[in-house]
Amino acid sequence: MTATAPRPAQRPRTLHEVKGWFPSLDQVIFDRFLSRQKRLGQRGDLLEMGAYMGKSAIFTAGYLRADERFTVCDLFDAPAPDERNAAEARKSYATLTRVAFEQNYLAFHDELPDVVQGPTSLVPDHVAPDSCRFVHVDASHLYEHVAGDIDAAHTALVPAGVVVLDDFRSEHTPGVAAATWEAVFLRGLRPVCLTTQKLYGTWGDPEPLQEELLADEEWRAGTHLSVQEIAGQRVLRFSGRPPNPAAPRSRYAHEIREIRESDTAAEPDRAAPSPQAAGSAGSAGSAPRRRSPVRKLAADVLPPVVTRAIRRRGGK
Repeated sequence: MTATAPRPAQRPRTLHEVKGWFPSLDQVIFDRFLSRQKRLGQRGDLLEMGAYMGKSAIFTAGYLRADERFTVCDLFDAPAPDERNAAEARKSYATLTRVAFEQNYLAFHDELPDVVQGPTSLVPDHVAPDSCRFVHVDASHLYEHVAGDIDAAHTALVPAGVVVLDDFRSEHTPGVAAATWEAVFLRGLRPVCLTTQKLYGTWGDPEPLQEELLADEEWRAGTHLSVQEIAGQRVLRFSGRPPNPAAPRSRYAHEIREIRESDTAAEPDRAAPSPQAAGSAGSAGSAPRRRSPVRKLAADVLPPVVTRAIRRRGGK
């Protein structure tokens, strides 16, 4: 019995179709900070520690400028550095592979980021000190690893850079909470704002960032704001589900839609060929069937794995 070949993974057409945890509120706040850096001409690279299937990396890469680097570090399917880390990976990220991340990322962007496959302790070997303007930390939940990731972020960031710490308050990640507040009370990290999932901070002056968030009320549609004070420091807390900001769309979405529409329109012709076509199908002088313009476009622009799937559906 011949085994059936596995179907190729379907490429996402929108960011929503990429698996992962990246709520609309955090997308909005990422956009506020990254857009502000662009508007003010702040230079620097981008760094993400812990990528999962690429959802936040795809979003962040939309703010990358031509002369900047984006480094993504994740274990993916590589061995973990210790048994506790390995157990965490088996429990929470059993389906994660580098291939899946890269396929998702390339559905939205022409080139991959600089991928470091391995523990985040490798980051200082690949990212220069004082080189990054924005760092997202979303890797291990173990205290020792998170504390090291925060130190790596501090070293990598320019003085006015922004760090984002994920899962700083989830009940299943007390190690992240411990490392985060240790950085605030003992290592000079100054919180800018909090969401349900992430803490945004800087080792620079948080006040200009906070004042801009407070001054512009239009972006806060759908959010709730409260102003807190922690150890003499002002902290903004946001909650709610605002509309998703503009996010990168798959560069294949238009072509895939056209192909599907073309296949649907052509279905009656394949199911019930005309008498003329049936009578001439086996004649020696019949012309070969020509590919539609949409199928030709697919062969030119889509990745081979998608093109092969389309050809199988159309019998060609």
